[in-house]
Amino acid sequence: MSKSRLAKNSIAMTGVVIVALYLLSIAVSFFWLPFDPVAMDVEHLLEAPSLATGHLFGTDEFGRDILARIMKGSTISLVISLCATALGSVVGVLMGIWAGYLGGRWDHWIMRVADVLFSFPSLLLAIFVMAILGEKTFNVVFAIGIVYIPQFARISRGAILTIKSSEFVRAARSNGAGSSFILFRHLLPNILVPLIVQVSLSLSVAILLESSLSFLGLGVQPPAPSWGNMLSGARKVMVLAPWTAIYPGLAISFLVLGFNLLGDGLRDILDPRLRNVR
Repeated sequence: MSKSRLAKNSIAMTGVVIVALYLLSIAVSFFWLPFDPVAMDVEHLLEAPSLATGHLFGTDEFGRDILARIMKGSTISLVISLCATALGSVVGVLMGIWAGYLGGRWDHWIMRVADVLFSFPSLLLAIFVMAILGEKTFNVVFAIGIVYIPQFARISRGAILTIKSSEFVRAARSNGAGSSFILFRHLLPNILVPLIVQVSLSLSVAILLESSLSFLGLGVQPPAPSWGNMLSGARKVMVLAPWTAIYPGLAISFLVLGFNLLGDGLRDILDPRLRNVR
């Protein structure tokens, strides 16, 4: 993928800018925050956004600065989403490429496992896993990762099936190359395009899943800031202090939008059939 094609694609560039702004916010949060994100201040409970007090996004029901909590929560939400997507993609791709390449009973059983996982709604499956494992941050990563395994397994299997009979594969096999060498040296590099696009799109859903689990009390636990548990806490006071729900909701929406635009743009750039459509 050339930089010129990326720069010319307005959709991809918009997604890049949005995601870059969040990454910049995360980098800044390691060195500076406007206030302590977990410190309570009884003198500034539910304070409206104001330049005079320095609470640009206002405060919540415990007097904690919402901007500081959003900045700190962006680190937690994005790290969980990245780790979960990485886990689901690696396991799913390994399952899919072996199923597609080996075929037969291996293909049958691997894909039946994927079908079972795929039959559950994403959030319901994540809740089920969290109910079994308990409310820990690593378990959130594991739960969301499991949700993504069947998606990546199906994509990688389908891609392998279309190219495993190609001439370069037969040539490698005739030269004595083993199955693992053919898979990881010849086949996997040729199916990276749909996988890269799927990763970028999966990150947006992972953000929503993490926020949903935290909203339900199954994800990141207070007082640690997470966009989901910030929205959960705002339910009780959002009529009196709507900013407690508006700003965390916007933070989720814009990051999801950024990843969706990035994935859509990458699809247009990497798929030669779509390069001249827009």
